[in-house]
Amino acid sequence: MESDGQLQLYGAVADRLKEAHTRVRTLQVPESVRMALTRKLLVITAAAKHDLAGAAARLDRLLKDIDEGRYPGDG
Repeated sequence: MESDGQLQLYGAVADRLKEAHTRVRTLQVPESVRMALTRKLLVITAAAKHDLAGAAARLDRLLKDIDEGRYPGDG
């Protein structure tokens, strides 16, 4: 059985992934950038099934990049 801490982390990552998807959907960026960001989120979602802590770290990095205006393909 999973510990309460692990379940809380799953919940927190799930909430943050939902928030990230909403943010990506509302970004004013070219469709190709939006698609690349969406693919990254899907990869993070899949990774969370096997490596929750690693997925949380990847999500942190992606959200930081979005906050700082660094998008895939922005050279």
